[in-house]
Amino acid sequence: MVTSRREFLHTAIGGLSLPLFLPQVLDTVERSVEPFDSLDAGTAARTEEFWNEIRRAFSVSSDFINLENGYCSPQPDTTLASLQEQIQRVNRTFSFYMRRQRADEHALVKKQLAELAGCPAEEIAITRNTTESMSVVIHGLDLQRGDEAVMTNQDYGSMLEEFQQQSKRRGIKCVQISLPLNPRDDKEIVEAYEQAITAKTRVLLLTHMINVTGQILPARKICDMAHSHGVEVIIDAAHSFAHLVYAVPDLGGDYFGTSLHKWLCTPLGAGLLQINKEKIQNVWPLFGDMSCAADDIRKFEHTGTQPVWTVAAIPEAIRFHRMIGGERKEQRLRYLQEYWTGKVRDLPRVYL
Repeated sequence: MVTSRREFLHTAIGGLSLPLFLPQVLDTVERSVEPFDSLDAGTAARTEEFWNEIRRAFSVSSDFINLENGYCSPQPDTTLASLQEQIQRVNRTFSFYMRRQRADEHALVKKQLAELAGCPAEEIAITRNTTESMSVVIHGLDLQRGDEAVMTNQDYGSMLEEFQQQSKRRGIKCVQISLPLNPRDDKEIVEAYEQAITAKTRVLLLTHMINVTGQILPARKICDMAHSHGVEVIIDAAHSFAHLVYAVPDLGGDYFGTSLHKWLCTPLGAGLLQINKEKIQNVWPLFGDMSCAADDIRKFEHTGTQPVWTVAAIPEAIRFHRMIGGERKEQRLRYLQEYWTGKVRDLPRVYL
């Protein structure tokens, strides 16, 4: 969805108590891309003039060319300015803010994230990164000795290590399959998971977008298959959220984790955990919090004092993402992928 300039500024000003930072900068960025509002996603993906305007919204080093955008993404100048202003604001009012304003603003940020994710705010918690989000679930499920968890050799190393720790601690069995690098079709991928499921399988780890290859797995098909066997699915969406256009419930998983400082371009230290409402009560929080009911997602957010300005700057990143337009962003990334793979497709020992 592409947000018009008027809608963009209205969203920035209205509805939230969070202040609007550097309106001159926001206005300048929005005006610079306004001539391209009528472009569909496919055309915009190939229109370098549009992306040159977007590029100017980022201040990055000219000392080198960064070819790794998966670790974390740079913040646009507007988000960075928001973060700096939030730090100053909290520092001026410290305990007053933390005790009287933080909770309400935190809830408003969650509401915006829920709208972006396409799920109820009552199902999401803000974390620090994907690893924390996934760890909450992996360590919080009541898995017993002999229970089995299915995963692949291409899942992220930290997630595999989380399960290996649970294997040593609780005696669960980690069943690791080999995921085909160049599958014939979605069916081959689904069958690779299904063949590993037994009567003892309780949970399946699914990486939506593989961080090493960029391969996008057919999440819905895998989840539907797993559910038909009574198996729950934990989705690692570190690299797909705000990269691809989808609503979290459409993937069909039970538990979902992602980082916001990757493709949403928030400040470092922001992640998202989504758990289907009926599943929340089945997961123990990493930190004790007896003030929340077992089915209250907020029980996962009690992690002690945090740099709250990171969360407070998230709305600015969301506004910038909406200004670009999710579909235009995805199509641009697909265009760039096709551009460089087209250059190397016929080289020896290159498999695409």
